[in-house]
Amino acid sequence: MAKKRVNVVTMGCSKNLVDSEVLLNQLEKGKFEVVHDSNETGFDAVFINTCGFIHDAKQESVDMILDYAEAKKRGEIDKLFVMGCLSERYQNDLETEIPEVDKYFGKFDMKAMVDELKVTYHPEYIYERKITTPSHFAYLKISEGCNRSCSFCAIPKMTGRHKSRTIESLVKEARYLAKKGVKELLVIAQDLSYYGIDIYGKPQLAELIDKISEVDGIEWIRLHYLYPTKFPMDILPIMRENPKVCKYLDMPLQHISNSVLKNMMRHVTREETEVLIQKIKEEVPGVILRTTMLVGFPGETENDVEELKEFITKMKFERLGIFPYSQEEGTYAGDKFDDELTDEVKQSRADEIMEIQQQISADLNQQKIGQTFKVIIDKKEGDYFIGRTEFDSPEVDGEVLITSENELQKGDFVNVKITGAEDYDLYGEAVL
Repeated sequence: MAKKRVNVVTMGCSKNLVDSEVLLNQLEKGKFEVVHDSNETGFDAVFINTCGFIHDAKQESVDMILDYAEAKKRGEIDKLFVMGCLSERYQNDLETEIPEVDKYFGKFDMKAMVDELKVTYHPEYIYERKITTPSHFAYLKISEGCNRSCSFCAIPKMTGRHKSRTIESLVKEARYLAKKGVKELLVIAQDLSYYGIDIYGKPQLAELIDKISEVDGIEWIRLHYLYPTKFPMDILPIMRENPKVCKYLDMPLQHISNSVLKNMMRHVTREETEVLIQKIKEEVPGVILRTTMLVGFPGETENDVEELKEFITKMKFERLGIFPYSQEEGTYAGDKFDDELTDEVKQSRADEIMEIQQQISADLNQQKIGQTFKVIIDKKEGDYFIGRTEFDSPEVDGEVLITSENELQKGDFVNVKITGAEDYDLYGEAVL
């Protein structure tokens, strides 16, 4: 008898991706044939892991559900299930609006999802995942939820309060991933800075990273999403001294104007931010900072935008992303402030910021020409092998396009001499 087939479709962030990988593994242990993000039809069941972060992401998730609801009507799939953040927050509304879905699950209903397909749930294997990224890198989610109170963010309403996983469980998962061939771990959470406080009574990110770095096979550890308020300073010596910890730090700042930061309820000032950045650069020479900014927040003035431009020009962030503000119902900002700025104004401000950042990135890349970097190979496209330095995270940062006389394999670490540069990507030759 042929195995029943299940497709898991993931929307949104890498934290959702980890949840999908756990579900895929549980169902595969239950003798299902499982695939991820397949465009095929003929599945016995499809799970859509939704995102509920901002308006555009929510709409993409709704559109995906509607597409698969139509596929179900045409008989192309049998059962349709919805999980994740959107379903966690809007389950009643979704059940009313899209009744074609067989069942809606919240974000933390793993056992119920597995039970629905008459599969035995194995909590002892929860650290195991069916890796959907290229096999040499994987995400390691160290906590759920968030205790911060940013006025624009609805995530705590979907994920609840911060809940850390134990150091022991995460080291066990890192060992499992290493045995699967993973060489690079991308450590993720809504807020890495808070890790461990709920379990150990104090921040334990440094202790966790130190323990993970002892796992054989793991060669790069990359940190995503540290909150600037109550930043865990003890991580800096580890970044400086441990060769496995990438000198790469992702710290979303959102804005720099004190008035906007106050309305955002970020609990930090421009002055404190600048002191922190200076300390990070002093403690970890050569560190690369990635940040994210949010423009168009209610009450943001032209002067606030000019201050943000001046700050970005001064700091010269190596990596920077920008988002126009999206008003979310149920948030403090959504309830208290009128969203007066038009989408056109918000996008214009975002474009102005990115124009500045594009030039900064281009200038910094030009300075890399002639230098040699350790690069991990991700894939081959046309005449080039595509890789990343320790200063580049998959999906969000630049790449190195490499020429080589010898064939390079995915997951190989190669020394590459930089020969050319574009605004965000680099060109180089493998040094063999």
